[in-house]
Amino acid sequence: MQRHITLKQFRYFLAVSETSSVAAAARMISIAQSALTKSIQELEDSLGVKLFERSAKGMLLTQDGHRFQANARKVIAAVAEAGQLDRGKPTTLSGNLTIGVTSLVAGYYLADLFAKFQRSHPSVTISVVEETPLFLEHLLINGEVDLAIMVCNALGEPQALEVEALIRSSNRVWMASAHPLAEKGELLLAECAAYPQVVLEADRIESVTQGLWMQQGFHPPVLMRSSSLEAVRSLVGIGAGITLLPDFLYRPWTLDADHVQVRSLRDAAPSVDVGLVWRRGSQTRMVVTEFIELAREQSRRQRAR
Repeated sequence: MQRHITLKQFRYFLAVSETSSVAAAARMISIAQSALTKSIQELEDSLGVKLFERSAKGMLLTQDGHRFQANARKVIAAVAEAGQLDRGKPTTLSGNLTIGVTSLVAGYYLADLFAKFQRSHPSVTISVVEETPLFLEHLLINGEVDLAIMVCNALGEPQALEVEALIRSSNRVWMASAHPLAEKGELLLAECAAYPQVVLEADRIESVTQGLWMQQGFHPPVLMRSSSLEAVRSLVGIGAGITLLPDFLYRPWTLDADHVQVRSLRDAAPSVDVGLVWRRGSQTRMVVTEFIELAREQSRRQRAR
């Protein structure tokens, strides 16, 4: 008989999926490992699917597990949002808001913010401009967009812009499951430099990783440079090469269902920051201030998970 899924089960599942360990998740949410294990088993029985692969490397999500994770996060976010409802505050904000965004970041950060802001302020007309990082900076400085959501730790005109990082994403090494480096728990850049690299040319991601290679004095062979994240993921998934990319872009399955694994670096690797950028010294309108505050609140909730 199918059971109802409880909010507690959603939270327990997310704790295990984000730590890849029952023991670590149990410590994080302060319950017994046995109780957590039982909850996950009951959840899998209720859904009729296997959510985790149990191995010596920890609890790894299956394809069904990743699909359920996306839905579980939406459920928890909706509950959190319901708890933050304004108490008696009238919704009277109106006007126009123009948001700049890069194509890479848009798919990960824009949709939720856009939807939540529209629900809270339906009288505000929002326009979204998608452009390259360099051109977005030009639009910001000229006042043609109010603010932008973009990779913000490699700006071309930092002195002219205000920056507030929302997400700090660690760089890790992506590889196919059968790749020789997948046998290791952590990696050194020197080990990675021996293998062909698949380089993502988007949102100045390459400049961050290239700076790391140069700082350490390595010149790894490059198999391909591409502005397509899915092309990079697919080539990594079939074992053609490896790549160094931030965690916010990671998804373990390619479009052809090849599995991509990640490993942390022992070397000090710079993070990639995604955040809000606006023109320094500009008079911030109320609609802009409200959007910034909503983005900050969403960022705080994500860090608290």
